[in-house]
Amino acid sequence: MPNAKTPLKIGTRGSPLALAQAHETRARLIAAHGLPEDAFEIVVIRTTGDNAALIAADKPLKELGGKGLFTKEIEEAMLEGRIDIAVHSMKDMPTAQPAGLLLDCYLPREDVRDAFVSPGVERLADLPQGATVGSSSLRRRAQLANRRPDLKLVEFRGNVQTRLKKLEDGVAVATFLAMAGLNRLGMTHVARSAIEVDEMLPAVAQGAIGIERRADDARAAALLAAIHDGPTGQRLAAERAFLATLDGSCETPIAGLALLEGDQIWLRGEILRPDGSEALRDEARAPVSQAAELGADLARRLLARAPKGFFDWR
Repeated sequence: MPNAKTPLKIGTRGSPLALAQAHETRARLIAAHGLPEDAFEIVVIRTTGDNAALIAADKPLKELGGKGLFTKEIEEAMLEGRIDIAVHSMKDMPTAQPAGLLLDCYLPREDVRDAFVSPGVERLADLPQGATVGSSSLRRRAQLANRRPDLKLVEFRGNVQTRLKKLEDGVAVATFLAMAGLNRLGMTHVARSAIEVDEMLPAVAQGAIGIERRADDARAAALLAAIHDGPTGQRLAAERAFLATLDGSCETPIAGLALLEGDQIWLRGEILRPDGSEALRDEARAPVSQAAELGADLARRLLARAPKGFFDWR
């Protein structure tokens, strides 16, 4: 077991939300194994995605390098043995891990909804015609363009605090954050309202924390098995198979949400053109044991329905 002399090293980005997730992981490990706090060391790793100049540039994620911006340096540190496990926001994770690494531990999932954030507007429906709205999420931008084509959409990068500052500076009248992140930061008050999933289906794996480890690290595997949340794992198996089959790059606006209903799993999915001019939605159910197959099958159904030219912009 880890101890003060040979602690389990937990890798994380340095943003307030990333640190909150790392501290939650450590607290769960301490509680599960009855270990002292100094048996775990939180190691902050700066990723390309944390570069202030990139954030300030407000460029689309796909132009900056995709989801790997937030994981590459952390995964390199783990493969080199500088850290033992890594804590990630699952909606930021590519669907495939580098050789030698595994993602098989998930913490209980938080609120999956998007938060509507604005200094002066209560709800998404209350936005005036032509209002400027900021978001760095291709999925949110496409959904907004589809539901509200009158809105002016601008890129809006950065962590929670950076985005709130941009609102204060008048860059936009509203933006969107994940309710899960606000809850974990104790900042639920920042949300003017939560957007129900029937109005805007969330990003795949939104609200879930995943913990990555080396495939050959038996100590980490045993420690993490005690804090793994099975239902979250089942839901993400469906959602991430859906994403992987569709090509889960940051160039494709994709939304998906799986819910457990007894021994069944219900998956809803949506793909859109980036300009919001067209959206395709579908849903399906299957036994929980077939979660991954359900995700892949639903993706193939949507791909089959997509008209010629639907993905030409990629």
